[in-house]
Amino acid sequence: MKTQLIKIFFASFLMGLLTVSCNNDDDVMLPDDMGMEDDGMMMEDDGMMGVDFSGTFAQVDYMGRPGINTTLSFDMEGQPSVKDAHNVTIPSEMVATFQPGFQARLEQYHDVYALKLGLDPMAVDYENNILGLTAEQLTTVLAADALDVAPDLPTTYFNPGTDFDNDGIILVPDGDEVALTGRTPSDDIIDVSLILFFGGAQGDRFSGQDLDDDGTADLPRLTSDGVGLTADISTDFPYLGDPE
Repeated sequence: MKTQLIKIFFASFLMGLLTVSCNNDDDVMLPDDMGMEDDGMMMEDDGMMGVDFSGTFAQVDYMGRPGINTTLSFDMEGQPSVKDAHNVTIPSEMVATFQPGFQARLEQYHDVYALKLGLDPMAVDYENNILGLTAEQLTTVLAADALDVAPDLPTTYFNPGTDFDNDGIILVPDGDEVALTGRTPSDDIIDVSLILFFGGAQGDRFSGQDLDDDGTADLPRLTSDGVGLTADISTDFPYLGDPE
């Protein structure tokens, strides 16, 4: 029963990361009389089709880090939906508005898992992750939902680099890792996010370990969704492979 409850809770958590909303919240309302075709395109004088950007637009969503404002959503006074509030907040105001709530939710996840495992929540608290970030530092980075760009570093959500200090552990920062400088089509955003949330200093804190060697996992597997990239990624923009 204990294992089943953990599975149900973790399934709900993953749904927050994986779900992409397709409801009316993602619609952009445009004035009716804009001379636009049904596909939102307009015919130019030279016969070429062009996009008409006139009219009034509303900001409805960010596409920086998928699922963060859903997974770390919390009850916010005066806001029926933290996700919607986050989506219409400018990045410069996001940290002050949402970071404390994001951190509280992240720490609450650890408390819930501790209780389900019959452990003291203080013993299963958040542990600084593979980037050395505390819970406050991590949620500060994630609260500002805009991908950073590092002009002099590779673009990647996370690249562990090599075992630079020869300690046998590649995930622990060795000085040549690169993280959160953007994202590529092949980056496993979900797994990286889960590792940053639950992996601890070595990235494998909750990885379904069998602590008593009885053949049954004693800890939940929280560091991966178990889904890998199967599509072929093109080397040319927009880098999309053939549909599967």
